[in-house]
Amino acid sequence: MAGFFNGEFFAPLKPADQWRKGMSKEVMVAQLFERLQAEFPGVEFNLSQYLQDNVAEAVSGIKGENSFKIFGPDLQTLTDLAGKVKSVLATVPGVTDLGVFTSLGQPTIQIDVDRTRASRYGLTPGDINTTLRTAIGGDASGDLYEPGSDRHYPMIVRLAAPFRQSMEAISTLRIVGRSASGSSVQLPLNEVARVRLISGPAYIYREAQERYLPVKFSVRERDLGSTIIEARERVEQEVKLPPGYRLELVGEFNNLQSALARLSVTVPLAVALIALLLYVNFASVTDTLLALSVIPLALAGGVFALALTDTPFSVSAAIGFIALLGIAVMDGIIVITHYNGLIAAGHERTAAMLRTCYTQMRPVVMTCVVAGVGLLPAAFSTGVGSQVQKPLALVVVGGMALAPVLILVILPVLILTFSRRKPAPGKLVEEGRPVPVAAVS
Repeated sequence: MAGFFNGEFFAPLKPADQWRKGMSKEVMVAQLFERLQAEFPGVEFNLSQYLQDNVAEAVSGIKGENSFKIFGPDLQTLTDLAGKVKSVLATVPGVTDLGVFTSLGQPTIQIDVDRTRASRYGLTPGDINTTLRTAIGGDASGDLYEPGSDRHYPMIVRLAAPFRQSMEAISTLRIVGRSASGSSVQLPLNEVARVRLISGPAYIYREAQERYLPVKFSVRERDLGSTIIEARERVEQEVKLPPGYRLELVGEFNNLQSALARLSVTVPLAVALIALLLYVNFASVTDTLLALSVIPLALAGGVFALALTDTPFSVSAAIGFIALLGIAVMDGIIVITHYNGLIAAGHERTAAMLRTCYTQMRPVVMTCVVAGVGLLPAAFSTGVGSQVQKPLALVVVGGMALAPVLILVILPVLILTFSRRKPAPGKLVEEGRPVPVAAVS
């Protein structure tokens, strides 16, 4: 919801392949803002996508990706504080699309009743307000019913337009009071009240029965987390709030924080469930831990991909890391299970590991290639909307690119170092067939 001071324009974009050479979304936004601000000085502009704008408004109640809500009782104080917050945010790198939502500015006639003078004429503020409400706003004197119908309309009675359309006319409205002798007397409104023209509220934002004024902003060319943290620290240090006023940050950053809080619970649960299934499969704590050791090996590739492309960590990237858990553990199971089978058949430990790496290299590489190649187009996409899918794809592609090397090089070393499995006595394997020990000499 917004007042009359807010206007929205829907501008569909042509397909990206029809854009002129060198044009991107970032360049288009920058050029559009530059031309709009040059053509309409003093007007605040904000560019967002249709669904994104609706989601942001549903989450925070504000037409902006992020905003500081300043809560307090007095609108003028809120307006002054919002201006200070805006000035501070303008100095934070990465903060763009700054704007303060309009609250004051509506011409308003304010009538302050002088209780002392009113009491001399036996009047109370309620008596004066009732007279003003009837004279200016009107009062229902009855209902008009349609013949043969139950529909009816109230008949409103109020003063004629010339007697209520200006501040001078309202100042001279007649109020009936009582003189010192007890007789009725008519006196102008300005005898018992102060009538003045002020800049009143054009729109009042409320939340939980509290007034607030929002300062909206977006974050571009910098990661959301560090930008918001710096902005919040700067505002808290440089803007001193009077008693009874408080600041609240809402928007994308809150969504990120809540999502990360949920991930901090779901990811350990997922790892614990994987560990339980591994123990059921191997019936060995050592083998279970060895299978889990491939998780950091796969995650290293995802971290390297984000660092190489200068992509900030996000919920999308976190989901990519979760996807790596299952793929990496599956490859670990392939290697450990084959190695244990060779040991049980009588192979010497080092020979069994070399043979495992030789025979299982193809399954491990194929598993990683299938997972990585499928997301390769998304990892290198640059079109509109790529910022959502690209972090996830980069993590998976980077993890799957390094996982085969790390799993086939580091995991075998860990197995030979920590695994306690030994070849079965009296049994050897040659070319896959068991032969008696005496035959080998």
